[in-house]
Amino acid sequence: MSVLTLPFRVAWFALWFTGQVVLSAGAVVKDVFTRGQAATPRVVRLPLTSEHDAHTTLLGMFITLTPGTLTLGVVEDAGPSGQAMLVHCMYDDDAETALASLRDMERRVLTAFSVRGGAR
Repeated sequence: MSVLTLPFRVAWFALWFTGQVVLSAGAVVKDVFTRGQAATPRVVRLPLTSEHDAHTTLLGMFITLTPGTLTLGVVEDAGPSGQAMLVHCMYDDDAETALASLRDMERRVLTAFSVRGGAR
């Protein structure tokens, strides 16, 4: 990916991420103001594909900024990068759904913030 497209990719990511924050905040607000509890809290282990600490930091930051999710830390893993991120999720139906949305966010972060390579 060219450095010339970097501002457009970052802008597109910002739009997408803003939408995700609004949707997630809506789920949290709905859960707070309705009877019962819709939350299904769990911790998932996301094997990382990026080998760059900057991408890992950005991903962890965006996950934590999304209401209902929290990055707990990065641990060693047998995956492609040798690292996995532990994430606490509140509103995904199951672990596979949570991992799918986290993998999508990682792919978008790598696409938006990579000068060479990007998402694999």
